[in-house]
Amino acid sequence: MAPRTPVPDSALAGLREDLAGEVLVPDDPGYDAARTVFNGMIDRRPAVVAQCATPEDVANAVLFGRETGLPVAVRGGGHSVAGTALNDGGLVVDLRRMHTVVADPEHMTVRVGGGATMAHLDRACQPFLVAVTGCRASTTGVGGFTFGGGSGWRERRFGLACDNLLSAELVTAGGRHVHADAGENPELFWALHGGGGNFGVVTSLTLRVHELPEFCFALLMFTPDAGPEAVRAYRDVFD
Repeated sequence: MAPRTPVPDSALAGLREDLAGEVLVPDDPGYDAARTVFNGMIDRRPAVVAQCATPEDVANAVLFGRETGLPVAVRGGGHSVAGTALNDGGLVVDLRRMHTVVADPEHMTVRVGGGATMAHLDRACQPFLVAVTGCRASTTGVGGFTFGGGSGWRERRFGLACDNLLSAELVTAGGRHVHADAGENPELFWALHGGGGNFGVVTSLTLRVHELPEFCFALLMFTPDAGPEAVRAYRDVFD
Protein backbone atom coordinates (compact mmCIF):
# COMPACT_ATOMS: atom_id res chain seq x y z
CA MET A 1 0.00 0.00 0.00
CA ALA A 2 1.29 3.47 -0.87
CA PRO A 3 2.29 5.57 2.15
CA ARG A 4 0.10 8.44 3.23
CA THR A 5 1.58 11.76 2.15
CA PRO A 6 2.93 13.34 5.38
CA VAL A 7 2.37 16.92 4.22
CA PRO A 8 -0.80 19.02 4.14
CA ASP A 9 -2.73 19.39 0.91
CA SER A 10 -2.15 23.14 1.11
CA ALA A 11 1.62 22.64 1.04
CA LEU A 12 1.35 20.32 -1.97
CA ALA A 13 -0.90 22.83 -3.72
CA GLY A 14 1.73 25.51 -3.11
CA LEU A 15 4.48 23.32 -4.56
CA ARG A 16 2.37 22.55 -7.63
CA GLU A 17 1.80 26.26 -8.13
CA ASP A 18 5.52 27.01 -7.77
CA LEU A 19 6.74 24.38 -10.24
CA ALA A 20 6.72 24.55 -14.02
CA GLY A 21 7.13 20.78 -13.88
CA GLU A 22 4.83 18.21 -12.31
CA VAL A 23 4.31 17.09 -8.71
CA LEU A 24 3.32 13.47 -8.09
CA VAL A 25 2.07 11.77 -4.91
CA PRO A 26 1.21 8.08 -4.41
CA ASP A 27 -2.37 8.28 -5.69
CA ASP A 28 -1.46 10.12 -8.90
CA PRO A 29 -1.25 8.46 -12.33
CA GLY A 30 2.39 8.17 -13.28
CA TYR A 31 3.61 7.86 -9.70
CA ASP A 32 4.76 4.24 -10.06
CA ALA A 33 6.61 5.03 -13.28
CA ALA A 34 8.26 8.01 -11.59
CA ARG A 35 9.61 5.84 -8.77
CA THR A 36 11.03 3.14 -11.04
CA VAL A 37 14.82 3.10 -11.35
CA PHE A 38 17.42 1.07 -13.23
CA ASN A 39 17.86 -1.49 -10.44
CA GLY A 40 14.58 -3.41 -10.38
CA MET A 41 15.30 -4.63 -6.84
CA ILE A 42 14.79 -1.09 -5.49
CA ASP A 43 11.16 -0.61 -4.41
CA ARG A 44 10.98 2.69 -2.55
CA ARG A 45 7.92 4.88 -2.18
CA PRO A 46 8.59 8.59 -1.79
CA ALA A 47 5.81 10.79 -0.47
CA VAL A 48 6.36 13.42 -3.17
CA VAL A 49 8.13 13.39 -6.54
CA ALA A 50 8.93 16.86 -7.89
CA GLN A 51 9.60 16.52 -11.62
CA CYS A 52 11.55 19.74 -12.09
CA ALA A 53 11.74 21.52 -15.43
CA THR A 54 13.92 24.53 -14.52
CA PRO A 55 16.59 25.51 -11.98
CA GLU A 56 13.92 27.60 -10.25
CA ASP A 57 11.84 24.43 -9.87
CA VAL A 58 14.80 22.75 -8.19
CA ALA A 59 15.22 25.63 -5.74
CA ASN A 60 11.50 25.60 -4.92
CA ALA A 61 11.53 21.83 -4.42
CA VAL A 62 14.54 22.01 -2.10
CA LEU A 63 12.90 24.75 -0.04
CA PHE A 64 9.71 22.67 0.11
CA GLY A 65 11.74 19.80 1.52
CA ARG A 66 13.27 22.06 4.16
CA GLU A 67 9.95 23.59 5.16
CA THR A 68 8.14 20.25 5.45
CA GLY A 69 11.04 18.36 7.02
CA LEU A 70 10.98 15.67 4.35
CA PRO A 71 14.20 13.78 3.61
CA VAL A 72 15.38 14.66 0.10
CA ALA A 73 16.76 12.41 -2.64
CA VAL A 74 17.96 13.66 -6.02
CA ARG A 75 17.34 11.75 -9.22
CA GLY A 76 19.44 12.35 -12.32
CA GLY A 77 19.60 9.25 -14.49
CA GLY A 78 18.36 6.97 -11.69
CA HIS A 79 21.13 4.49 -12.46
CA SER A 80 22.56 4.11 -8.95
CA VAL A 81 22.61 0.41 -8.09
CA ALA A 82 22.11 1.34 -4.43
CA GLY A 83 18.92 3.22 -5.30
CA THR A 84 20.07 6.57 -3.92
CA ALA A 85 17.81 8.36 -6.42
CA LEU A 86 14.80 7.39 -4.27
CA ASN A 87 13.74 7.28 -0.64
CA ASP A 88 10.79 6.07 1.42
CA GLY A 89 8.34 8.69 2.62
CA GLY A 90 10.41 11.67 1.51
CA LEU A 91 10.82 14.06 -1.41
CA VAL A 92 12.49 13.12 -4.70
CA VAL A 93 13.86 16.01 -6.75
CA ASP A 94 13.61 14.49 -10.23
CA LEU A 95 15.82 16.21 -12.82
CA ARG A 96 14.99 14.06 -15.84
CA ARG A 97 13.05 16.81 -17.62
CA MET A 98 16.22 18.93 -17.55
CA HIS A 99 18.09 16.85 -20.11
CA THR A 100 19.11 19.41 -22.73
CA VAL A 101 22.68 19.00 -24.03
CA VAL A 102 24.39 21.64 -26.20
CA ALA A 103 27.77 20.90 -27.78
CA ASP A 104 30.07 23.80 -28.69
CA PRO A 105 32.75 22.38 -31.01
CA GLU A 106 34.28 25.83 -31.54
CA HIS A 107 35.25 26.06 -27.86
CA MET A 108 35.43 22.26 -27.39
CA THR A 109 32.89 22.22 -24.57
CA VAL A 110 29.47 20.73 -23.93
CA ARG A 111 26.80 22.02 -21.56
CA VAL A 112 24.77 19.22 -19.99
CA GLY A 113 21.46 19.45 -18.13
CA GLY A 114 21.32 17.87 -14.69
CA GLY A 115 18.92 15.16 -15.84
CA ALA A 116 20.73 14.18 -19.05
CA THR A 117 21.95 10.64 -19.59
CA MET A 118 24.96 9.41 -21.50
CA ALA A 119 22.65 8.78 -24.47
CA HIS A 120 21.69 12.47 -24.54
CA LEU A 121 25.36 13.47 -24.31
CA ASP A 122 26.51 11.11 -27.05
CA ARG A 123 23.74 12.17 -29.45
CA ALA A 124 24.67 15.84 -29.02
CA CYS A 125 28.41 15.28 -29.49
CA GLN A 126 28.45 12.65 -32.24
CA PRO A 127 27.62 14.99 -35.18
CA PHE A 128 30.74 17.03 -34.34
CA LEU A 129 32.98 13.97 -33.83
CA VAL A 130 33.83 15.04 -30.29
CA ALA A 131 33.51 13.14 -27.02
CA VAL A 132 34.39 13.04 -23.35
CA THR A 133 35.00 10.07 -21.08
CA GLY A 134 31.64 8.31 -20.93
CA CYS A 135 30.00 5.58 -18.94
CA ARG A 136 29.59 2.04 -20.19
CA ALA A 137 25.77 2.26 -20.06
CA SER A 138 23.81 4.81 -22.08
CA THR A 139 21.10 5.15 -19.41
CA THR A 140 23.53 6.45 -16.78
CA GLY A 141 23.06 10.06 -15.70
CA VAL A 142 25.94 12.32 -16.72
CA GLY A 143 25.83 14.30 -13.47
CA GLY A 144 26.02 11.38 -11.06
CA PHE A 145 28.66 9.71 -13.21
CA THR A 146 30.85 12.82 -13.35
CA PHE A 147 30.56 13.83 -9.70
CA GLY A 148 31.33 10.29 -8.61
CA GLY A 149 34.60 10.45 -10.56
CA GLY A 150 33.55 9.00 -13.89
CA SER A 151 35.53 5.93 -14.91
CA GLY A 152 34.59 4.76 -18.38
CA TRP A 153 35.37 4.49 -22.06
CA ARG A 154 38.27 6.70 -23.21
CA GLU A 155 39.55 7.44 -19.69
CA ARG A 156 43.09 6.34 -20.55
CA ARG A 157 43.19 9.00 -23.27
CA PHE A 158 41.04 11.80 -21.82
CA GLY A 159 41.15 11.13 -18.06
CA LEU A 160 38.18 10.58 -15.77
CA ALA A 161 34.96 12.44 -16.50
CA CYS A 162 35.54 14.70 -13.50
CA ASP A 163 38.96 15.65 -14.92
CA ASN A 164 37.05 17.29 -17.77
CA LEU A 165 34.63 19.25 -15.58
CA LEU A 166 34.88 22.99 -16.32
CA SER A 167 31.98 24.40 -14.31
CA ALA A 168 28.70 23.57 -12.61
CA GLU A 169 25.48 25.35 -11.71
CA LEU A 170 23.84 24.07 -8.56
CA VAL A 171 21.21 24.75 -5.95
CA THR A 172 22.39 24.56 -2.34
CA ALA A 173 20.48 23.04 0.56
CA GLY A 174 19.34 26.59 1.35
CA GLY A 175 17.77 26.99 -2.09
CA ARG A 176 20.47 29.34 -3.36
CA HIS A 177 21.73 29.24 -6.97
CA VAL A 178 25.53 28.92 -7.10
CA HIS A 179 28.10 28.81 -9.92
CA ALA A 180 31.32 26.89 -9.36
CA ASP A 181 34.46 26.82 -11.49
CA ALA A 182 38.20 27.22 -11.01
CA GLY A 183 37.85 30.94 -10.32
CA GLU A 184 34.48 31.17 -8.56
CA ASN A 185 33.81 29.02 -5.50
CA PRO A 186 37.00 27.04 -6.21
CA GLU A 187 36.77 24.86 -3.09
CA LEU A 188 33.27 23.73 -4.05
CA PHE A 189 34.49 23.15 -7.59
CA TRP A 190 37.33 20.99 -6.24
CA ALA A 191 34.87 18.97 -4.13
CA LEU A 192 32.71 18.25 -7.17
CA HIS A 193 35.61 16.37 -8.75
CA GLY A 194 34.61 12.97 -7.38
CA GLY A 195 32.91 14.11 -4.17
CA GLY A 196 29.54 12.68 -5.16
CA GLY A 197 26.17 14.36 -4.77
CA ASN A 198 26.72 15.86 -1.34
CA PHE A 199 27.13 19.57 -2.06
CA GLY A 200 23.89 20.60 -3.75
CA VAL A 201 21.63 19.74 -6.66
CA VAL A 202 23.51 20.32 -9.91
CA THR A 203 21.18 21.73 -12.54
CA SER A 204 23.80 21.86 -15.32
CA LEU A 205 27.48 21.20 -15.88
CA THR A 206 29.99 22.10 -18.56
CA LEU A 207 32.56 19.56 -19.71
CA ARG A 208 35.62 19.77 -21.93
CA VAL A 209 35.28 17.61 -25.05
CA HIS A 210 37.97 16.15 -27.29
CA GLU A 211 38.26 15.21 -30.93
CA LEU A 212 37.25 11.59 -31.20
CA PRO A 213 39.96 9.61 -33.00
CA GLU A 214 39.29 6.53 -35.06
CA PHE A 215 39.51 3.46 -32.88
CA CYS A 216 38.70 -0.23 -32.77
CA PHE A 217 36.74 -2.03 -30.10
CA ALA A 218 36.95 -5.74 -29.38
CA LEU A 219 36.16 -8.20 -26.62
CA LEU A 220 38.96 -10.65 -25.85
CA MET A 221 37.80 -14.01 -24.47
CA PHE A 222 39.86 -17.11 -23.79
CA THR A 223 39.93 -20.18 -21.56
CA PRO A 224 42.26 -20.12 -18.53
CA ASP A 225 44.68 -22.64 -20.03
CA ALA A 226 45.10 -20.44 -23.13
CA GLY A 227 45.91 -17.36 -21.04
CA PRO A 228 49.68 -17.12 -21.62
CA GLU A 229 49.36 -17.64 -25.37
CA ALA A 230 46.46 -15.16 -25.66
CA VAL A 231 48.29 -12.46 -23.71
CA ARG A 232 51.44 -12.90 -25.81
CA ALA A 233 49.41 -12.62 -29.01
CA TYR A 234 47.67 -9.48 -27.67
CA ARG A 235 51.06 -7.97 -26.84
CA ASP A 236 52.45 -8.74 -30.29
CA VAL A 237 49.48 -7.12 -32.05
CA PHE A 238 49.77 -3.86 -30.12
CA ASP A 239 53.56 -3.58 -29.96
